[in-house]
Amino acid sequence: MNLRHLALAAACLIGLAASPVAAQQHVTMALDWTPNTNHIGLYVARELGYYAEAGLDVEILPYTDTSAGALVANHVADFGIVGSIGFMTQRAAGADLKGVYAVTQTETGRLVFNADRADIQRPQDLDGLTYGGFGSAWENALITSMIRADGGEGTFETVTLGTSAYEALANGAVDFTLEVYTWEGVKAELDGKAQRAFRYADFGVPDQHTTLIGSSEAYLGANPETATAFISATERGYAYAVEHPDEAADILIAANSDVLTDRTLIRASLQALIDGHYLQSADGVIGAIAPAKMEAIGQYLFTAGILRDGNGVVLADKPDFSPYFSNQYLPAE
Repeated sequence: MNLRHLALAAACLIGLAASPVAAQQHVTMALDWTPNTNHIGLYVARELGYYAEAGLDVEILPYTDTSAGALVANHVADFGIVGSIGFMTQRAAGADLKGVYAVTQTETGRLVFNADRADIQRPQDLDGLTYGGFGSAWENALITSMIRADGGEGTFETVTLGTSAYEALANGAVDFTLEVYTWEGVKAELDGKAQRAFRYADFGVPDQHTTLIGSSEAYLGANPETATAFISATERGYAYAVEHPDEAADILIAANSDVLTDRTLIRASLQALIDGHYLQSADGVIGAIAPAKMEAIGQYLFTAGILRDGNGVVLADKPDFSPYFSNQYLPAE
């Protein structure tokens, strides 16, 4: 190689070293619970490179006792999985939260009881029985309104048990509880525990997006392009899970092999989310937040006196719920 060639080679090396390498934008995502099928689109998007293609380095934060909504509102996490009731109450109290993606298009919860309870045929039959619950004001309002919508008084006993409510139901220590069909309900079916249930929406409770992805106004205002890239890639992840459930289940399990050891449950849960049109509606809607649903559940919570301000005082005036969410970060149709 002559001097001229050496000089050219050196110039190329210098040019390569001087050229800036585009760094991926770091994004943090907080979970609302230990990894499960509600989170599957996040892991698919990360493991299949959808986030990387969008220029993102997405870190899915370990679940902690601090709610994802609190982490997002306090700007510790950029995005978070949030239950819609907790989201609405936090936002009404002044938290910096905004919904940007509907993980579920319809309600996944249901009121459930053992199938052999011949004395329970309709919600009004729950009057005077014992409910195994989780300690939120939403539960009391929900159950009371369901019973009253069916002509009952709405009087029942409550024992706060947390997740042990499912065991208590199975052994008859309580008469009924609330569960997420696509997880606890599916597990009960696999375990051979026969159950019957009442859907909330059949008895006066508005249908809702049970689970959302939220961010903060502060983050969205400062990072609109990153937010769009993240939500677009996330939607791809959930769409892939709907179309390729076997592969998606394996991706979720492989990414969380320390906590997800029951493939049968994971696969059946995902199938329930698909068959019930939770992740994607029957007419193909995925990710979009329906304004009518947000207004209806907001009105319900306001009327029930569940929405409070930052000082814990019940709101006297119904909020405008339209700023609580946005579909602008979803891919354009």
